Amino acid sequence: MNIVGMSEIAAIIDTLEGRLKKLFEKTDHLEQVSTQLKQELYTANATIERQSSEIEALKKQYETLKVASSLLGSEDNKRETKLKINALIREIDYCIAQLAD
Repeated sequence: MNIVGMSEIAAIIDTLEGRLKKLFEKTDHLEQVSTQLKQELYTANATIERQSSEIEALKKQYETLKVASSLLGSEDNKRETKLKINALIREIDYCIAQLAD
């Protein structure tokens, strides 16, 4: 009975070793996947930042083109342009008043 018990213990140890080996392999694989996903996330975030900057630049360019278009006679944005010009004139007048004081 002692010999049977030893072989059962050996079998259990072999089974545990096999399971541990599989766990280590899965852990290694998951670490690789995690590293890959972190890299993809970093790349995606960089792309988002770049595209956000491009969007902001395009918005500014669009606004500038709208103003230029209205100054060249476009009726669509004339009122908006007049309001912006008046706001700029008020701001300039305020600055001149501050300098005069």
